[in-house]
Amino acid sequence: MSDPIPDPQDDAIVWRPTPEYLERSRLRRFSEGAGAASVAALRAEAAADPEWYWDAVVRDLDLEWSRPYARVLELDESAGPAWPTWFRDGRFNYVHNALDRHEAGTRRNQLAVIWEGDDGAVRHLSYRDLAAETNRLANALRALGIGKGDRVGIFLPMVPETVAATLACGKLGAVYLPMFSGFGADALASRLRDGEASLLITADGFFRRGSVVPLKATADAALAEAPSVRSCLVLRRTGVEVPWTAGRDVWWHEATAGLPTQATTEDTGGDDPYMIIHTSGTTGRPKGAVHVHAGFPIKAAHDLAYCFDLHADDTLFWLTDLGWMMGPWAIGGGLMLGATLVLFEGTPDHPAPDRLWRLVEDHGVTVLGVAPTAIRALMAKGDDWIRGRDLSSLRVLGSTGETWNPGPWRWYFGRIGGGRCPVINYSGGTETGGGIVGCTTIEPLKPCAFTGPIPGMDADVVDEAGSPERGAVGELVVRQPWVGMTRGFWRDPERYLDTYWSRFPNVWVHGDFAEVDEDGFWFIRGRSDDTLKVAGKRVGPAEVESAAVAHPAVQEAAAIGVPHPVKGETVAVFCVLAPGTGDAADPALAESVRRLVGERLGAALRPETVQFVAELPKTRNAKIMRRVLRAAFLGLPAGDLSALENPGSVAGIAGLGPGHES
Repeated sequence: MSDPIPDPQDDAIVWRPTPEYLERSRLRRFSEGAGAASVAALRAEAAADPEWYWDAVVRDLDLEWSRPYARVLELDESAGPAWPTWFRDGRFNYVHNALDRHEAGTRRNQLAVIWEGDDGAVRHLSYRDLAAETNRLANALRALGIGKGDRVGIFLPMVPETVAATLACGKLGAVYLPMFSGFGADALASRLRDGEASLLITADGFFRRGSVVPLKATADAALAEAPSVRSCLVLRRTGVEVPWTAGRDVWWHEATAGLPTQATTEDTGGDDPYMIIHTSGTTGRPKGAVHVHAGFPIKAAHDLAYCFDLHADDTLFWLTDLGWMMGPWAIGGGLMLGATLVLFEGTPDHPAPDRLWRLVEDHGVTVLGVAPTAIRALMAKGDDWIRGRDLSSLRVLGSTGETWNPGPWRWYFGRIGGGRCPVINYSGGTETGGGIVGCTTIEPLKPCAFTGPIPGMDADVVDEAGSPERGAVGELVVRQPWVGMTRGFWRDPERYLDTYWSRFPNVWVHGDFAEVDEDGFWFIRGRSDDTLKVAGKRVGPAEVESAAVAHPAVQEAAAIGVPHPVKGETVAVFCVLAPGTGDAADPALAESVRRLVGERLGAALRPETVQFVAELPKTRNAKIMRRVLRAAFLGLPAGDLSALENPGSVAGIAGLGPGHES
């Protein structure tokens, strides 16, 4: 196969919009209607007047409100931009816009969901079918005592019922907690406890690489540590026998049998919570980012419409899980725009490395989204798996989750997109409700780059003093509030303020390093804090360390991220042994700690390496200096060590790093 990429230089523009992309573009029509001469002009106008911008967005997306809002944006001087009031007095339920109006209108027979299982099974649900499934479940949840404001954990694989579960919660005005299907019991329990969930929706199991993952067993172990959960609704997916707690556990099919296929959608306020999605920071328990009906779903629809140019005739497939924000993002935003959503239960290389490309071909995917991790892994399998696959349906390639390097980006652009499809690089976060920086289908592209802030995001790159920085790496910040931003952390407002608003006055500091080059293209250069990001999933070191310390031989532990050519980053754990419990040179002991972390947090978060050390680098107030630990292990400059209490610890770690193993 000849290389369709036109320019070998990584800093050169490799794609320009064709007349077809310009003609189709929703963003072009919106910009012209707003009187903006270019996307750059629209960005500037949105930053200058966010109230005007978001009002124009809501009108352009034709969103329906049960009661119109009195004002788009209000800022209280005492609360500041961390606590804006959006769409004051407006009544809005996103499920009405994502489902009800389609089911009652001309799209009722259009496909809403196409699902493919690990075993190749396929299901199709029209908007009418999805509404019936959702409404039956909403009625069942009501019968189980779930109502407005109640929290519901959803611990399911990517199956059609997962979409129905999220929508049913929104219909009732309940608040759902999406959970990663690969979580271990501890990680699941901590999130259920934090959200004070009263119900958990799970499955008997699901299929992965031809084997059954026993989801219900993990749920049972978690529920033993989550006393607020009164009921557990169980979907029969695999048919395997599962443990059963009478009086608590209920089969989905029995709970919904014979119930009406119509259900009332709660008249919610635009600022009523609909989802608490947990994200991990560098310390403490996972943070529950609160999102509201007239927030995250509108931001998702906005970004899909104007960055990815998603239309109702598109088929969107994002390789994701519900527990990663891209799952709720694709469901809420994709359905609000009336598109068809593809769900995939399996893995992209099972039973063969062409599984993902077969899925694109078989289901006519037009907008495909993957993390660079997946591309690195599939690229390593070779080009033969692409040959013979018809990928002509693809129109837009998406990516998010971590930073690219040029080789895999070019492979994705050239081999999968044929050099004709734009790669819409997209970066934001769970707390932002979507992207901060991104690309569009009507602007030129460079490998690995972003064309700039997403319209509506008043983003900047600043130096240590908070002044704009160009041509050098700085902190990514946002200077104005936006629709979709979290309404704080669940019952922990001070932690929210400390995490994002404490460094510079009235400025959101995101925690990413970024850079703007001389041509105005933006690049994300990695996390500026200690948060680990493994295969696109963020996890705080505290969670990993807690799991490691649960081992009887481990006295204390520290976790860091280590660069990996495929996953982007893997976890390395450094442990101090409890006296008299084992031999630091024993590889079996290290493997047992590694296995325990995987069992407690999920296989995806299992450390790549476990190292035993005499001591961990700490400050005088006993805070572990993970930055110093990582630098010593990888042989990087350690930076300022003035706060280090025990400098001798660094030498012991330095000899353990890559290239130094005995």
